[in-house]
Amino acid sequence: MERHGLEPRRALGQNFVVDPNTVRRIARLAEVSDGDPVVEIGPGLGSLTLALAELGADILAVEADRGLVPVLREVVAGLPVRVVEADAREVDWDTLLADHERWTLVANLPYNVATPLVLDLLREVPRIGSMLVMVQREVGERLAAKVGDKAIGIPSILVAYQGVAEVVARVPPTVFHPVPNVESVLVRITRHREPPVAIPLDRIEPLLRTAYGQRRKMLRRSLSNMIDPADFAAAGVDPQARPETLDLDAWARLAGQSR
Repeated sequence: MERHGLEPRRALGQNFVVDPNTVRRIARLAEVSDGDPVVEIGPGLGSLTLALAELGADILAVEADRGLVPVLREVVAGLPVRVVEADAREVDWDTLLADHERWTLVANLPYNVATPLVLDLLREVPRIGSMLVMVQREVGERLAAKVGDKAIGIPSILVAYQGVAEVVARVPPTVFHPVPNVESVLVRITRHREPPVAIPLDRIEPLLRTAYGQRRKMLRRSLSNMIDPADFAAAGVDPQARPETLDLDAWARLAGQSR
């Protein structure tokens, strides 16, 4: 960075991993091997990219910071890495990933875009079969939360519809430059081959957003305009429950009764 006159850009949420043992650990947890197609979002200066290349992965690196792109291309020169300058929130993923049917996503995601980006990719890019994302600890716990976990919320259920999520490792702030004020975790998400419930997500999500928007209220009150009182019994859901006590299957049963 000194050689190229670069500084981390706060507006892009840039915190670069600078510890080689950490990037090798992330690459191992991604469970990729020789020839596996990997898409990396936000490769930055290429430290994780190099670790993935050591394992023989065939890498597509998507970087939004045009100032970093030429440096990244210099770092990965001669390796099986294709660098694309693009914003992951705007790119045409169908075209970009057309060469393979199933990709692994590996990414150190900026904290301010992590949740919407993960949810959008799960919803809209089925070629990404699994993800290993590094995110702020609170964000990661929310993505992977189950009923009974304090962190459960809308993202937890939306992720559960698309796949199985688990926090697989913690990452200390000291391995980043600059050092962030928060802890990070690695979350692995493995996409379902088929949704685990028959009700479409676009019928479940309005209930989620309405109930969690009034999460201190009992469901019979927060969902009174969407679910008739008798339909709670038909769905096998306690009308006095609060949203954090329902799993995906319960939300699907309620959505099947919604008007």
